[in-house]
Amino acid sequence: MFGMPLAEMGFDVPGHRVTVAAPISDAGEVKRRTFVADAGALAAAALLPAAPGPRIGTADLGRLREHLDGLYQTDHTAGSVPAGTQAERIEAEITRALSSASYTSGVGRELQTMLAELHGHRAWYGYDGGRIAEGRAACMEALAAAQLVDNPLLQVSVLETLVLLAVRAGRSWEAASAVENAYRLATRAGAGATVHLVIALRDANVATHAGDLSGARRALSRAVSYQGRADADADVPNWAGFVGPFEVDYATADMYVRADQPKRAVPFLRAAVRGIGGGLARNSASYRVKLAGVLLAAGEVDEACAEVGGVLDTWGGIASPRLLGKVHDFQRAAGVVDSPTARECVARIRETV
Repeated sequence: MFGMPLAEMGFDVPGHRVTVAAPISDAGEVKRRTFVADAGALAAAALLPAAPGPRIGTADLGRLREHLDGLYQTDHTAGSVPAGTQAERIEAEITRALSSASYTSGVGRELQTMLAELHGHRAWYGYDGGRIAEGRAACMEALAAAQLVDNPLLQVSVLETLVLLAVRAGRSWEAASAVENAYRLATRAGAGATVHLVIALRDANVATHAGDLSGARRALSRAVSYQGRADADADVPNWAGFVGPFEVDYATADMYVRADQPKRAVPFLRAAVRGIGGGLARNSASYRVKLAGVLLAAGEVDEACAEVGGVLDTWGGIASPRLLGKVHDFQRAAGVVDSPTARECVARIRETV
């Protein structure tokens, strides 16, 4: 097929099928055979590196995919710091395979897709760690890689992280553009209600931080509508698996906090904390600290400190700079409250964190 013996291409060939070179007396025949061999060698080079390294097949892809999907679990339960360490090892393995291994075009495409996903993970770790410029750079890499493999849903997953980074960087126009493009790509890909729910929540996030409370309400209304249809989704991408009714409650509370109405935010935050479940330990802790801060602003000092105390009980198992920052924010706010409970809580934070 390629004009080259299979044995020379590295395949295991039975002895009776091994090609044996034989002299060819006719000069014209020699030229014809040489042409066939050269053309076959060029075709083979399109599939195999000049110096073939280890072969990557479907079994290797399955192993890499398992490790890659495991990053979500690590991040949700232990935080972005250990997840980032794991991601570095996986990225090095995938990059090494793409650079020096032998693989088919289909396997190569899947490897590039995984690399795009890893860049997306790194973008989130940048956001969680407060390294906004680093996170935005990872987003650009992820978007370029997702475009190269023509994967619109993967592009949506990157854009929803870019929204968070752009809001944190004060680039509201970039965040709004990311939301608009995410909606367009999701429609093109025929995405289900869960993906649209994630985008609607990011839309509400942009409007809330811009002070556009009417826009935030419209986005949250769309989010509620998508949430009501999410159960009918047959296939939900891993990156959208975190979303649920508790995210809608949390976003609604965020809107009221932005409007300086902490008492109206409290019932939504309580519902979010109750509904998030035990599989998302980092987000659960983050929600409880957010609830504690709002309770403190509403004058419920004892309950606020009790929420933070519950987070500190499991503090050693989560490594998330963003969560740490929220705890320090609560520590500063509680430090100016003249209450024995608040003073005790501040002292415990100082000892634990």
